Amino acid sequence: MDYPNDQVPGAPIRSGIPEHGRIPKYYAVKARIAVLLDELGEGGLLPTERDLAERYEVARETVRQALRELLLEGRLRRHGRGTVVAGPKLEQPLSLASYTEGVRRQGRRPGRNLISLERFPCPEALAPDIGARPGEPVWHLERVLLADDERVGLESTYVSVTRVPRLDSEFEPDSSFYVYLRDRLGIGFGDADERLETVLATPREALLIGTPPALPMLLIHRLSRDTAGRPLERVRSLYRGDRFSFTAHLGPRG
Repeated sequence: MDYPNDQVPGAPIRSGIPEHGRIPKYYAVKARIAVLLDELGEGGLLPTERDLAERYEVARETVRQALRELLLEGRLRRHGRGTVVAGPKLEQPLSLASYTEGVRRQGRRPGRNLISLERFPCPEALAPDIGARPGEPVWHLERVLLADDERVGLESTYVSVTRVPRLDSEFEPDSSFYVYLRDRLGIGFGDADERLETVLATPREALLIGTPPALPMLLIHRLSRDTAGRPLERVRSLYRGDRFSFTAHLGPRG
């Protein structure tokens, strides 16, 4: 099938060319580097900025701007003192499936590094979200998300101590919280409300995830309920915009 105006499936409309046809120099270089990335393949080492500038007969700043966009888009990643071709983004479903399940479905190894597990009196604003009363003890579990040992996100979970009394002694921090609730406590997830937005990481978050502060992030707020419809948890998940995309299955509304 022929597609008008170079509109192949999944590609930007008109491949990014404005209607007036004038293409910024850096964008033309970016397009040529993108072809080079396909030739190099995942993990391939990119030539230096100087080599690329000489190859395409442009200033190094032009090359630098093209590389910045390719890094933000997740086509490239830093590796030591060089830059290599990145693999495909992780696709995480917008569903009640856990992060662990989503990563494993793509043949990657999920993991988590514990940052903190704290217990404190529940603030009034948080109480209705997790089915607790103000002042009752609540857990805050914060972990860095990993995929094949690469840091890709940061997850904060709030849950009532009454619902999960032995989280600090029974739960393995590098494992799935959802599996723990289901298999050890018999708590099943019924439904959830989610809100997704783009943000920039705070300096602390960027340090924990290992990204520059200017890298766009995908932030998901989730309020989950158990199978009886009772509030269960509030989760704030921050994902690297250059390593993640999200998918959802949509059906007709009745």
